[in-house]
Amino acid sequence: MDFKPLAIPEVVLVEPKVFSDGRGFFMETFRQSDFERHCANHYFVQDNHSLSVRGTLRGLHYQWSRPQGKLVRVTRGTVFDVAVDLRRSSPSFGRWVGATLGASNRQMLWVPPGFAHAFYVLSEEAEFQYKCTGYYDPSDQYCIRWDDPDLAIRWPLAGGRPPLLSEKDAQGLPFDEAPKFA
Repeated sequence: MDFKPLAIPEVVLVEPKVFSDGRGFFMETFRQSDFERHCANHYFVQDNHSLSVRGTLRGLHYQWSRPQGKLVRVTRGTVFDVAVDLRRSSPSFGRWVGATLGASNRQMLWVPPGFAHAFYVLSEEAEFQYKCTGYYDPSDQYCIRWDDPDLAIRWPLAGGRPPLLSEKDAQGLPFDEAPKFA
């Protein structure tokens, strides 16, 4: 696997080596020793899988008391994936990075604890899978508005139309009111 730090270097794009032939393909999607060497010394405790239709935006989510790191990938379709740095002590506090992840490029993104995370579905449907370093706790979940002007995320919205949001995501907090990390 190749590990490429993005503009916020703690967020890492992971490119697996894919071995293809007439039967299909094989790729290794995770190896603890490589992950520790290139990303962080974390273990994963929960895997999640979602299906979303074109135009769906999920996020910007994070847990504050028990933050989660996430290793995310798309196994069907394509999404625009975003991580926002919520660590006040970081030189990249309040900045975001994004990457297009899809079944065709097979790339993954490491989103460390201390970041909010979201994705927007570009294809007709997308299956999104991710490993978490902490257990999901609904009482500790926060959401920042996807369209917060302080963050100014450049979402590739289909036809410029507003995204499909859950009720929870539609009620997201402004960035300046959301709890932050030290």
